Amino acid sequence: MTDTGGPVPILMYHSVAHAPSRAARGLSVRPEAFAEQMAVLDAAGFVPLTTRELAAAWRDRRPLPPKPVLITFDDGYEGVHRHALPVLAARGFPSTVFVSTGWLRGEHETAGALDVMLTWDQLRDLTAAGAEAGGHSHTHPQLDQLADARLAFEIERCRDILTGELGRPPVSFAYPYGYSSRRVRRAVRAAGFGISLAVGNGLAERAQGPYALRRVTVRRTTSAGDFERMVHGRAVGRLFAADRALTKGYAVVRGARRLVRTASTASIGRARETRG
Repeated sequence: MTDTGGPVPILMYHSVAHAPSRAARGLSVRPEAFAEQMAVLDAAGFVPLTTRELAAAWRDRRPLPPKPVLITFDDGYEGVHRHALPVLAARGFPSTVFVSTGWLRGEHETAGALDVMLTWDQLRDLTAAGAEAGGHSHTHPQLDQLADARLAFEIERCRDILTGELGRPPVSFAYPYGYSSRRVRRAVRAAGFGISLAVGNGLAERAQGPYALRRVTVRRTTSAGDFERMVHGRAVGRLFAADRALTKGYAVVRGARRLVRTASTASIGRARETRG
């Protein structure tokens, strides 16, 4: 064991499927590619941790393994159970599955899911095999664009459903689309989550703070060589240069949209007050 505050590669997966829906395809990986990637981690001596374990180690300044890595899945696709679980279980690898509770199949289900999603029994299978279940909102909106009441609902509804279905409150959270703001991070913290993950397409470090840790995206187009460079922290900036440029540009657009909505809401409020 060694004392370290990072960097730690946090891998962000979504769907694992042979034939994902068109909407989910870009952020899916083939089952055989996923198996090969887990073999790369194993052969290189990486030690997978759950998000809860990383949070506890960094909070208490406890040592981490020499080569820690996090394997995370967003949204809650059924292929994580069908294809990823057997691979992870065979190697004894823990993971973290961030679920949008309204997208899972069952009594809490809402519209909007992009493909076939997990059932609650399948999520329980995953947690029984060593996966951590984390929050990912209720209906997967862009949280930084929501009014305060809706923002609180999305986070707290997700927390409450996970607690009721799994018997323990979730500790970790991942922002849908990776979008957050200081206001969103405060809301996540107020709801009792101890750690939350963004995207950022960089390695995670303690200095980023527990509510804005970066992850690297694994896609269907991620080659074996790029995956190996990614987990070893080599040329990460080059691999995700285009993503970072798009993210910065869209952040400006989202911020402007938020300001316009806020100004419009305030104007409507003043008009109502004037009318008495």
